[in-house]
Amino acid sequence: MEVTRGVTALSERAGDALFRPVRANVFEETIERLLQAIKLGLIAPGERLPPERELAARLDVSRVTLREAIRSLQQAGYVQSRRGRYGGSFVTHPHPGADHRDVRSLARTLGAELEDRLTLRHVLECGAAETAARRLSSAEERAHLQQRLAETTAASLPDYRRLDSRLHLAIAEVAGVASLTSMVADIRMQMNELLDGIPLLEQNIKHSDEQHAHIVAAILAGDATAAHRLMAEHLAGTAALLRGFLS
Repeated sequence: MEVTRGVTALSERAGDALFRPVRANVFEETIERLLQAIKLGLIAPGERLPPERELAARLDVSRVTLREAIRSLQQAGYVQSRRGRYGGSFVTHPHPGADHRDVRSLARTLGAELEDRLTLRHVLECGAAETAARRLSSAEERAHLQQRLAETTAASLPDYRRLDSRLHLAIAEVAGVASLTSMVADIRMQMNELLDGIPLLEQNIKHSDEQHAHIVAAILAGDATAAHRLMAEHLAGTAALLRGFLS
């Protein structure tokens, strides 16, 4: 018997809330919405995700982006794809993630503090990017940023988070406020406790590399407004993944 449950099995309110159009970080937010639907039990283990065409329309994303998000969830063990007449993407059972139990437990323990950390990171790193764009002047500092960006872009998976952290610290460094660099380092250490508990997704890394390049370009151009905005968009993508995987 064909499995027909999907969006049609959701209440209108729940479906509208979870499958509303995404905003800036389309890949990350698409994953967040799908994980929310799975974790809240709106699409139960063994049930099929809504048809691609319908889901892409409701999320207002391209089918390419949707497929990349579903493929990432498949790699992380949340869904599996089946071929044939009754094929599609089905929620796995049992739920994956035993290896990340301690990190999810930490996220639950933090509770509202998790949102505090995300907000503090937003304030600190957006401010750092804006300040760096306003004051960056020396050739040495410019070369420092460009080198860190190149290292992050070329990083292997095992080294990615370390070099990603180093790039973010470099932005704080060239802002020229020693206490700010220290605070960014502290909040990054706290965030890495959580980031280490979620899988590295190839499409997310590609997106992050593109965002890093735009952020650094805005700083080098002295465009403080753009640097702040681009950093905010970048951090929002990370926050979306953390909420999706760890909630």
